[in-house]
Amino acid sequence: MAGTTTLSLSTAGRPVLATGAWFKSTVCAVRDGEARVSPTVGDLDTPEACDGFDQARDEMLAWLGERPAAVACDLHPDFYSSQAAARLASEFGVPLVEVQHHHAHIASLCAEHGIEGSVIGLALDGVGLGTDKAPWGGELLHVDGARFGRLGHFRRIALPGGDRAAREPWRVAASVLHALGRSAEITRRYADEAGAATLVTMMDRKLNCPETSSAGRLFDAAAGLLGISRRMAFEAEAAIALENVAKQHIDAHGWPEPGTWAIGADGQLDLLPALGALTDLVDIGLGAARFHATLVAALADWAARAAERTGIGVVACGGGCFLNRLLSTGLRGRLEAVGLGMLEAARVSPGDAGIALGQAWIAQRFLES
Repeated sequence: MAGTTTLSLSTAGRPVLATGAWFKSTVCAVRDGEARVSPTVGDLDTPEACDGFDQARDEMLAWLGERPAAVACDLHPDFYSSQAAARLASEFGVPLVEVQHHHAHIASLCAEHGIEGSVIGLALDGVGLGTDKAPWGGELLHVDGARFGRLGHFRRIALPGGDRAAREPWRVAASVLHALGRSAEITRRYADEAGAATLVTMMDRKLNCPETSSAGRLFDAAAGLLGISRRMAFEAEAAIALENVAKQHIDAHGWPEPGTWAIGADGQLDLLPALGALTDLVDIGLGAARFHATLVAALADWAARAAERTGIGVVACGGGCFLNRLLSTGLRGRLEAVGLGMLEAARVSPGDAGIALGQAWIAQRFLES
């Protein structure tokens, strides 16, 4: 298949097939120490993308040349890819290995870099179903092969309107203000948004306001608070615009001092006060740069504390947020300064297109356990 990525793995293991996630769907097959990841077929919300997924699955099965010993998929049962995996596992009479989304992000890095031991995982993205059935997205993990533990997560914020908030950064910005006890500012700041007052009522009454630990939504909140983006025409538009504004400022003035953050005894990382402080800045470029500086410093602190507690010296950084070069390069410098190694994606995307590789890597280790 044109565009297929082939990787050599550190161990051979048994043949497996992994069906990836929902966004930026790929299929991965592993045999004889070699992994093949299909080209991205797109998000599985159109018949065309689902047809592309079916074709990629069939081509990967043909390449395997034998029945896989297991079929792996995302933990979310409603994904087209998960349902296809369940049917295949039943047809072949083999285990279905359901893999938590962020565990797979970190496992993809372990597969690519040949890591067999434990790593600290920083998994930052828009959303993935957690083991508690809640939407995750800003996760500090301890990953050891087929096993993982959640060491911490970002402070949860409400998404007023549910999925709509993921497309409208002003809603996430309003959620941050509400969480900081600044609800009165919402209708003033977003006076031209017809639903601003309704949004406050929804959050007061916790109506259609699911909570998430998503890192991606914090980028949206920063963009919404700074007036960079209110609505998105495509995924991650607000985060990309925020990074571009920040980069222009940093190129001209260097990195600003970070804002404040807090890490609770339960491992929860709270960046909301730093987000709230962005509203006091007249210079939007400085605000975007300070958000990035704060996030980098806070993540390095979070990971360093976990490394000291666990004795693990390698931090694997996965998830779509690490497509942001300011974040990844800034964090590498911070981690290396305290003696920690950092793993990044090189040949496979850190985003959801790399999920299938991580699932396959975990499935092989599941079969060995």
